Amino acid sequence: MLIAGFPAGAWGTNCYVVAPAAGEECVIIDPGHQATQGVEEMLRKHRLKPVAVVLTHGHIDHVASVVPVCGAHGVPAWIHPEDRYMMSDPEKALGRSIGMPLMGELTIGEPDDVRELTDGAGLKLAGMDFSVAHAPGHTRGSVTFRMPGLAATPPVFFSGDLLFAGSIGRTDLPGGSHAEMLESLGRVCLPLEDSTVVLSGHGPQTTIGRERATNPYLREVAAGLAADPKAAPRRGM
Repeated sequence: MLIAGFPAGAWGTNCYVVAPAAGEECVIIDPGHQATQGVEEMLRKHRLKPVAVVLTHGHIDHVASVVPVCGAHGVPAWIHPEDRYMMSDPEKALGRSIGMPLMGELTIGEPDDVRELTDGAGLKLAGMDFSVAHAPGHTRGSVTFRMPGLAATPPVFFSGDLLFAGSIGRTDLPGGSHAEMLESLGRVCLPLEDSTVVLSGHGPQTTIGRERATNPYLREVAAGLAADPKAAPRRGM
């Protein structure tokens, strides 16, 4: 398994390229603000051919490069229907202007081929299996992607802005809900194996076992208590 990632743009959003191995087909996850060049460099370095872009949610820091990336390679973008509008109207999704200088660097709109994700769906892309879980809280259409472990390789969990190392995504933007975030953490994250590698939308990688033991939000949810919204700093838009 080949997983390469880099933090892109003004928000340092993690963009990932996933493939069975170098020289094969691949999937691109969350090509956000100013991610196009980094994506192309990874594709050249590992000799990869994209077959799809998949999106954990619709905030502009995760989707800003979807149109040029999909257009350059003729591939579809997958997103949950409740976040689809954000690709064409990012300011509505944030409840505020994102600023004219930044707007000048964005390609607003949808790629030619948009496909919708559903909870519990299994995607087979580039010969790899991705399990989709709807995980509202950060946005109404947030999703996660889980890949099973292979041989000595642990499972991999692309958590988007649901779960970070030591924290969780913010819930104070339009469509956010602290109560739904806690429900998603309990339903989606807690059942995962401790060995599961967590690759989030911002910050370093971690594991479910580490977060189960140290993340104040996940610990509160596991204890069946109401987590303190100020327990740890949040990341993301």
